[in-house]
Amino acid sequence: MKATIDWTGNAGFKATSGTGHEIQMDGPPDHGGENLGPRPMEMLLMGLGGCSSFDVMSILQKSRQDVTACQAELEAERADAVPAVFTKIHLHFVVTGNNLKENMVKRAVSLSAEKYCSASIMLEKAGVEITHSYELRAN
Repeated sequence: MKATIDWTGNAGFKATSGTGHEIQMDGPPDHGGENLGPRPMEMLLMGLGGCSSFDVMSILQKSRQDVTACQAELEAERADAVPAVFTKIHLHFVVTGNNLKENMVKRAVSLSAEKYCSASIMLEKAGVEITHSYELRAN
């Protein structure tokens, strides 16, 4: 896996993935940024959410659950000192569908957290406390 990061001026950077996808990152105005994109730490948090959501949906689809929407809401706390690393992250999954089985959703979230989500497992090994919850919604 590869990526390149190109400075675009002030506190802005263009990130390009090895597969050719681009995203603009930027710093806050008080650090010279123009607020043109997410902060790098926000990207890390979004990456964790995407990684875990990918796992949860894959498991639910293989379990033949009729999911019509899945949203992961992430909330993170950071250290007050530099480096301002993540100390706690909570992922809350809102899974909407038809005749969803709660035990299947619980299993999918647990498997992602404990076995499949590389981002989550890596951050936990770095000392970040990661918790998960879920709720089911019917169509």
